[in-house]
Amino acid sequence: MDVSIPFWMYIVGFPLLLGPLVTLHELGHYLVARWFGVEAEAFSVGFGKELAGFTDRRGTRWKLSALPLGGYVQFKGDMNPASVPERGTEASGARDGSFQNAPLWQRAPIVAAGPATNLLVTLAIFAGFFMAVGKPVAVAPERQLTVAAFSQSSPAERAGIAVGDRIVAIDGRALNDFRDLQEAVMLYPGKRLAVTVERDGARATLPVTAAGVEREDRFGNVSRIGLIGVRPAGASFAFERQGPLESLALAGAYSVDIMRMMFTGIGQILSGERSVKELGGPVKIAKFSGEQLSLGPLAFINFVALISLNLAFINLLPIPGLDGGHLAFYAAEAVRRKPVGPRGLELAYRTGMALVLMLMLFVTFNDLASLPIFGG
Repeated sequence: MDVSIPFWMYIVGFPLLLGPLVTLHELGHYLVARWFGVEAEAFSVGFGKELAGFTDRRGTRWKLSALPLGGYVQFKGDMNPASVPERGTEASGARDGSFQNAPLWQRAPIVAAGPATNLLVTLAIFAGFFMAVGKPVAVAPERQLTVAAFSQSSPAERAGIAVGDRIVAIDGRALNDFRDLQEAVMLYPGKRLAVTVERDGARATLPVTAAGVEREDRFGNVSRIGLIGVRPAGASFAFERQGPLESLALAGAYSVDIMRMMFTGIGQILSGERSVKELGGPVKIAKFSGEQLSLGPLAFINFVALISLNLAFINLLPIPGLDGGHLAFYAAEAVRRKPVGPRGLELAYRTGMALVLMLMLFVTFNDLASLPIFGG
């Protein structure tokens, strides 16, 4: 059943989500640059026309711009906010305060600082949850992996799994509780899985093809997940609060798991296993931000962590114009012992920005087509 939420939550949720994340990302670039003595000409939250701003005593123009879909720091020597060098500038190592003339060992950490800041935000939020709320610990984990019943038309039952069997591994990956089982299946609708079960002290591996099922959440968002149709003998969890170091380690492991799921999802879209309609852009982010805000502060903060991780991932893609593109050129420079030529840089950045803009247009149209007003 779809739940209607106040429209103002969408209006508030999106800038409340993206504004701080973009500001922190760009602040990472700015602070590391200042540490190395690189001068910033402009620090903008948003793109396009300036709505408000001021110039500090260092000559940096701090501004809020009209299009709230990102932000940038423009350093001395940059031709534009994408840090394309002005014609005639070379990375000579001269200490004139320009970004392009800073040595490679300084430019690389300045660029990497933005995504690194987003990763730190994600880790801080997840670690805070593990300290304040706790780590979910399975109550009677063996019962959670023991099959108590099957759903209708269960793929597991058709494959020969029986009530009382204990599922111990999927595709060779050992399972600890029912959450592990769900995570090992839900990303793979239609995939043939090797399910290892324990029965009467003996183990057997059976091929089970996960069913692809469309599930609708309370807001009407539909997602396609994999299910094998088993019900556990128990599925309760207790929450145990963790110390700071344990929480940070758990936050790191949890972030790696999410990144792995992101890679899997993107790979499935590229291979045609999933529809491109599952890609989301700014409209969907705005929609989800309002929905999560309506669920309360904890749900919204968790969503902030997920989007922060996504921002780090996207910015590290080796596409010219993004942070990952800059780092790829710096890697080439380190190998060649000289920077890539200005014509090559300009062509690469133009191509990269064109690809980014085309992707933004595609996901935006995709988002709009999914809205109920357009029949989605």
